[in-house]
Amino acid sequence: MTMQPGTHTDILRQVPPDTRRHLTTLRDGPGLRHLAGHFGLILALGGYVAAQAPLWGLALWPLGIALAFLFTLQHECTHRTPFKTPWLNEIMGHVTGLILMQPFLWFRAFHMAHHKYTNDPDNDPELAEGKPDTRRALIWHLLSLAYWISKARLLWRNAIGPEPASYITRRQSRLIRTEARAYLAAYAAITLVMVMVAPWLFYVWLLPLVLGFPVLRLYLLAEHDRCPHVTDMFANTRTTFTSCAIRALAWNMPYHAEHHAWPAVPYHRLPDLHAIAKPHLKEIANGYADFAKDSWKAAQTPRS
Repeated sequence: MTMQPGTHTDILRQVPPDTRRHLTTLRDGPGLRHLAGHFGLILALGGYVAAQAPLWGLALWPLGIALAFLFTLQHECTHRTPFKTPWLNEIMGHVTGLILMQPFLWFRAFHMAHHKYTNDPDNDPELAEGKPDTRRALIWHLLSLAYWISKARLLWRNAIGPEPASYITRRQSRLIRTEARAYLAAYAAITLVMVMVAPWLFYVWLLPLVLGFPVLRLYLLAEHDRCPHVTDMFANTRTTFTSCAIRALAWNMPYHAEHHAWPAVPYHRLPDLHAIAKPHLKEIANGYADFAKDSWKAAQTPRS
């Protein structure tokens, strides 16, 4: 398919109707199979740790990475695209939200605003959180301690009553408050069970998640960091070329410019969209290791 050059809207406008239908048709099968694979990996690694099998400590980091990358499933659920059946998207959005301490309904509102104002310094809520611009800030960002503190505070604030934000409607505010209270009640019950009955939960959930989360933080940084503040999604968002294993773990979200250009395309059709978009991508990285090296070089060392 030959496309005339232009912005993402120019390119997508040229996609034929039959191809549009192919790209945007929702299905349950691919998502359910992918879900079984992702949770199967978590259960296998978690079972190995819980059994304290030989060298079980070495499994904590890959287990944590697998847990952390449930974020990419939750992200897809905000768009209601990984599954055709609506309630599957909602249930998995909340399951992953509980695991990651990221309330799903709040994240959907936040993320939709991010899509509407991608890389707009005045309106994109992701940019309001700040991006690391020094090597010290980059290290602190990847360590993720501030992330966990901010999520705990967010959950508490949402339970009391979400702080007014331009991207949260009055109806969403009520639902977000109820959601936060339900999450807090669930965490209280889980903590009680962990202390009284199942201390192994700490080793198969909390500890590995903390250890693995820096990998997710680096992955997420690659999506928009140092991309220009323009409206063209093929320029303000980065696609990262990587292995099929990482694409599977991240539910094809390394095709991130493609996802931002056309969020209605489910994750399993993003490779097809990538085939169309590839010649027009303006921000790419040849792997996450290369992105990390470039980020380290670009970060200014703070003055002592």
